[in-house]
Amino acid sequence: QVQLAESGGWLVQPGGSLRLSCAPSETIFSFNAMGWYRQALGKERELVARISREDTTQYADSAKGRFTISRDYAKNTVYLQMNSLKPEDTAVYYCNGFRAGPFSDYWGQGTQVTVSS
Repeated sequence: QVQLAESGGWLVQPGGSLRLSCAPSETIFSFNAMGWYRQALGKERELVARISREDTTQYADSAKGRFTISRDYAKNTVYLQMNSLKPEDTAVYYCNGFRAGPFSDYWGQGTQVTVSS
């Protein structure tokens, strides 16, 4: 069973930065895409950023210009660099790994990000 281990969530003041990390139990090459989603209290889970095996990236409008998704193949880790954080970024952030054939969708346990003064 594939496991995705997230880390990096914390309490940060508005305007601050955080970097989330996701280390899968299998090589990141094995995923067609990896991404970060978030779920705020009382809201549905939503895409934050996604990167495909071909290095195509996709960002939510709320993340564009502030967040950057990247991969380190040597460390087998996917990152989400978050800058200029706002209180509305407060949520549980989940790492996701997707495989197209056969269809497989994997999720981490989530890491809490709280943006508050």
